[in-house]
Amino acid sequence: MTTLGNSDLDVFPLALGGNVFGWTADEATSHQVLDAFVAGGGNLVDTADGYSAWVPGNSGGESETIIGSWLRARGRRDDVVIATKVSTHPEFKGLAASNVRAAAEASLARLGTDRIDLYYAHFDDESTPLEETVGAFNQLVEDGLVRHTAVSNYSAARIREWVAIAEANGWAKPVALQPHYNLVQRTAYEAELAPVARELNLSVLPYFALAAGFLAGKYRTKADLEGASRGGQVEGYLTEAGLQVVSTLDEVAAAHGAELSSVALAWLLAKPEVAAPIASARNLEQLPALLAGATLQLAADEVAALDAASAAV
Repeated sequence: MTTLGNSDLDVFPLALGGNVFGWTADEATSHQVLDAFVAGGGNLVDTADGYSAWVPGNSGGESETIIGSWLRARGRRDDVVIATKVSTHPEFKGLAASNVRAAAEASLARLGTDRIDLYYAHFDDESTPLEETVGAFNQLVEDGLVRHTAVSNYSAARIREWVAIAEANGWAKPVALQPHYNLVQRTAYEAELAPVARELNLSVLPYFALAAGFLAGKYRTKADLEGASRGGQVEGYLTEAGLQVVSTLDEVAAAHGAELSSVALAWLLAKPEVAAPIASARNLEQLPALLAGATLQLAADEVAALDAASAAV
């Protein structure tokens, strides 16, 4: 277990992504995945109020609703850490104070719980004064609806500004940062966000940890993308440099008798600020490799080889 920032949240070093719940995983399968994740030692479940409004026929909140039905069916609320986010639900867009409050209450209702353990501002809303947003998040903490706050998809400058506002007013400060970071998406995080995370003691929980399945070795040719739900997200990685990363993952995985996805997650965990990469499983078969990544230890030369291969992407 690792503690997030200066919070009292102790989490397994892998977060289960809930973006597939209600999208590529139906309720029954999602419950099975959640059962297996907790049985395997996991406890941090990551979702957002907007998941999965992009699916035809969905309206947002489907993932939270499925997680809520699992919590009610299993009675495991105190055994898990629930992280969700605000700003993208079709009915609750942006980060105005009134919207943050309404969205949080709607998330609590869907989840069937009295508190959100980790509440993220999902995307920056520059149309709303930041002090208003930070104050709204603090009020949720003061009212006991949220235990700790966090930010996702924020620039380094805006993160510093958020923390400065919180410190000036004696408000709750964020304890975690959720950036887009993986072996084929490194530059923005490492150049700009890692120093901020280090400086402000923000635990990092990277999303797209497996680059939509590319780093699991699922897609090596354009033909592999046919019919894939995330094919559009992966196509840009099918370059000579991207495939070299997969080749290096092959070599390291073979040395450990491990899956490529396990190695890709272990590489992230070898980075100092990373507390728990986020990865999703649309079925039970995908989960063991994800759990294995949380405990796989890479040698320094293996990390260096992956660093070198991915530097060219």
